[in-house]
Amino acid sequence: MIRTPRPAPPPVDAALLSRARRGDRQAHAELYRAFAPSVYTLARRMLASASLAEDVLQETFVEVLRKIGGYRGDADVAFWIKRIAINKCLMHLRSGWSARRSPMPDVETLAAPARADGVDRQIALDAALAQLSDTARVVVWLHDVEGYTHGEIARLMHRTASFSKSQLARAHEHLRSLLHEATDETVTSTCVHVRKTC
Repeated sequence: MIRTPRPAPPPVDAALLSRARRGDRQAHAELYRAFAPSVYTLARRMLASASLAEDVLQETFVEVLRKIGGYRGDADVAFWIKRIAINKCLMHLRSGWSARRSPMPDVETLAAPARADGVDRQIALDAALAQLSDTARVVVWLHDVEGYTHGEIARLMHRTASFSKSQLARAHEHLRSLLHEATDETVTSTCVHVRKTC
């Protein structure tokens, strides 16, 4: 399995953070513009729902703006915001509403092999990820794309590292069958390609 390093966060000017901590609305807007696309992409992939991703995007930035005054800079602001977004996604997945939601319908693109073209790969991966259980999809995304270790995923999901490993192994097996016998490396590289193009 090829591990990909966690993507480097975009640099954030210290003056911008200082203004945001003081409640400057323009600085808040700049933070939103800088991080909203990556938060939305993360939520869209983890939740497999555009409407839930929009909800998570809004909830994340409500919390970011509410807590930015107390942000001490112990972690990079990009990772701090991403951690809030991941927690919001996990809260949605744990909610009773999420458990009652209808499964995604089968997508016809699963029947066609993914071509080298990036758009085709993205369509095929989106369709395949939508077929996974919520838990498996989250583990795949956090491990293969965001670069979290099994221990980190276990702590986020209140499970064990072995649970994360088994979920990932089963998810890769399922994705290989959906993506027409792709290897683990193909699955991972396709995930990373989609992450970079979003």
